[in-house]
Amino acid sequence: MKVSENTLKWAMRFYPPLFFQRIWVRKFGQGFKSADVKISKSIFNTNYNNSIFGGTIYAATDPFFSLLFDQVLQRRGYKVRVWLKSGQISYLKPGRTNMYFNIVLTEENIDEACQVLDTVGKFVKTFPMEIFNKEGELCATVQNEVYIRNLYKGENQVVAY
Repeated sequence: MKVSENTLKWAMRFYPPLFFQRIWVRKFGQGFKSADVKISKSIFNTNYNNSIFGGTIYAATDPFFSLLFDQVLQRRGYKVRVWLKSGQISYLKPGRTNMYFNIVLTEENIDEACQVLDTVGKFVKTFPMEIFNKEGELCATVQNEVYIRNLYKGENQVVAY
């Protein structure tokens, strides 16, 4: 479903798995080519060591490449199914303050996905992410593998209700 950047920002802010872990979408960029996210440290996501729980940090990264690709490709006329196929996180430093990350889809990323979807029908690629504390120190790196299937070249779309 196509939505505006502002509508999706607010929907994601109050999406329970993100809301209760204090994961806050600050902004989706024009045309869904970027996302700016904040992880607020709170009593709901602090672990025994007084740092942000690792599961919260990883959960914050989970949906965004899939959401961005889905919205961008819909606007280009594709009917797709997009999901996070796999992921890996490396914790480099405890998250003792609020944490931030920004992800960007480049025109090269989008063009590559379109070319592969037009020829092969599915696109699978790993994208890196970096998560920083409020002092700008790198605290975690993430590798998210995104899977995109062109529904015009195979799988039938099924409504879940």
